Amino acid sequence: MANWVIVELNRNSTNCTKIIEDIVRIEKNIFPKHESLARSFDDELRKKNSGLLYSDVNGEVGGYVMYSWPSSLCATITKLAVKEDFRRQGHGEALLKAAIQKCRTRNVQRISLHVDPTRIPALNLYKKLGFQVDNLIEGYYSSDRNAYRMYLDFDTD
Repeated sequence: MANWVIVELNRNSTNCTKIIEDIVRIEKNIFPKHESLARSFDDELRKKNSGLLYSDVNGEVGGYVMYSWPSSLCATITKLAVKEDFRRQGHGEALLKAAIQKCRTRNVQRISLHVDPTRIPALNLYKKLGFQVDNLIEGYYSSDRNAYRMYLDFDTD
């Protein structure tokens, strides 16, 4: 079992370019071209109020999560992906928990995300961490691929 740790991407770190290249490679392997942020990844990271965490497995990116908090009320998990070799080892759960914690420190009241209903492992992970299905959005990803909009509310007291 490899040792790994969740790290926040630091744009000023010496290995930032390599990490982004690794993430873009994962992105291209996992997501259909029209869903991939590979071409616009750098722009996404430059956006105000956004963050990226990744799992560092002995210098290799095992997975990553992107999130943003456009307002003080709501944050969004924009991407969560784990490299095939590292699936079912807790990377996705650890990344999601870390992103939820980052969002909590911003005092948001809700985190939302979209997930393809056919991606059962992802759906189960979100439910395990307390996300609830809000509704089905037909044609969200493409004309023949829908998405569940899911949310996690925080107690405001």
